[in-house]
Amino acid sequence: MKTEKEKMAAGELYDAYVTELVEERAWAKDKMFDLNNLAPSNLEERNKIIKEVLGSTGQKFLIESPFFVEYGYNIHLGENFFSNFNCVILDEAPVRFGNDVLLAPNVSIYTVNHAFNPERRRAALEYCRPVTIGNNVWIGGNSVILPGVTIGDNTVIGAGSVVTKNIPANVVAAGNPCKVLRAINENDI
Repeated sequence: MKTEKEKMAAGELYDAYVTELVEERAWAKDKMFDLNNLAPSNLEERNKIIKEVLGSTGQKFLIESPFFVEYGYNIHLGENFFSNFNCVILDEAPVRFGNDVLLAPNVSIYTVNHAFNPERRRAALEYCRPVTIGNNVWIGGNSVILPGVTIGDNTVIGAGSVVTKNIPANVVAAGNPCKVLRAINENDI
């Protein structure tokens, strides 16, 4: 029989309030508290905490505080990752970032969802889907990326977008729900 953590990892309905998962979230929140209360100039200690909490990082990254994660170990950063202020990543499932990804302020990335069925929701059952963000992606401020989304390489997501479905490579997309507006071309700035 699978543990609730194994169910979570498999994308099945699971109980998020079992002791093991509650303790893992509490540890990550404590680490984010430590990170968010360090001086911005204390990059060495900040990066040490980030590397301790996240699943993997590139050599070069910058994460502005405040920064919030649910577990942390499911987050994987490529090279040259930048996250501006107030990023929230609910990483019950893997969140993978390619190289040269930019997140503007107030970007939220969610891999978790509550059950739609009222009885299951009252029983605190959840499920999750991974999020994948390609290379050279820029996500505009106040955007929300929902569970199961993949964003292709070189894409720009406009500010205030709610990304509910996959977005292909090499496009500008925006809106609620986020839709492709046009291809990126050589005349772009």
